[in-house]
Amino acid sequence: MPPRDNPTARQQRLGAELRKLRDRAGKTAREAAGLLSTDQAKMSHIEAGRIGVSVERIRRLATFYQCDNEPLIEALCAIALEHRGQHWFDDFRGKLDPAWLNIAELEHHAISMRSMQSITLPGPLQTENYARALFSGVMPKLPEEEVEARVEHRLKRFTIFEREAVDGPPPPRYAAIIHEAALRMRFGGRKVVREQLEYLMEVSRLPTVHIRVIPFTSEDFIEVTQPVLYAHGSVPELDTVQIDSAFGGRFLDAEAELKKYRTLLDIAEHASLDPEGSRQLIHHIAREL
Repeated sequence: MPPRDNPTARQQRLGAELRKLRDRAGKTAREAAGLLSTDQAKMSHIEAGRIGVSVERIRRLATFYQCDNEPLIEALCAIALEHRGQHWFDDFRGKLDPAWLNIAELEHHAISMRSMQSITLPGPLQTENYARALFSGVMPKLPEEEVEARVEHRLKRFTIFEREAVDGPPPPRYAAIIHEAALRMRFGGRKVVREQLEYLMEVSRLPTVHIRVIPFTSEDFIEVTQPVLYAHGSVPELDTVQIDSAFGGRFLDAEAELKKYRTLLDIAEHASLDPEGSRQLIHHIAREL
């Protein structure tokens, strides 16, 4: 099977974690390739996520690397068993940039998430009209079919909160920290924003969704000016930070970076209102429109 041209972020993460295990064990790629009776080039493709790896091979490598972290090994095996076409976001393959699929995949597999937004509202919690207003303002202007595909994809991201545990993983815990500035932006006009804020109050009462607002009266500067999402994986080793920007999203998994963003989110949460106080402020802003 030829190497994948565009491995998903999750496929790349599987390969990266195997490489981390090899590095910690002090083994070379050539030694690992020898264990699997393959060549060094193929081993490099496996560690880059460009070639799939079987559960049996993951377990053989883990033994060779003297890794006794069974929860991590099980989590890596679960990734290896995933296949294209089993999730809703696969329907957008070829329609949207792969980065859109990667963020939906990250949210789908997270057991809990924390986000921080300072200008716009969290993607999974956006209304159709609010999302369309954002995408209609992208420069250069997007074709209508691209706007509609993006809106449809964004709305479907909310389904993570609607799934039943009997059908798969339970809904993730989602803690959204939103700066008051994002609530007062009038993207799409007063009517669109009022509808969005009312919807935000509604979803904030879901058992797994917690919304906290950093008010303008906060005297602390929080160094999170770009949208940040911290996704907790099924094991801590698979935690991921996603940073969004006008130049595209980035996925971070180095421990130093994960620690930095955990700290920043802790600071932001400390500076925010509690959930009930946040709902009251959102309600007040909506009534002003």
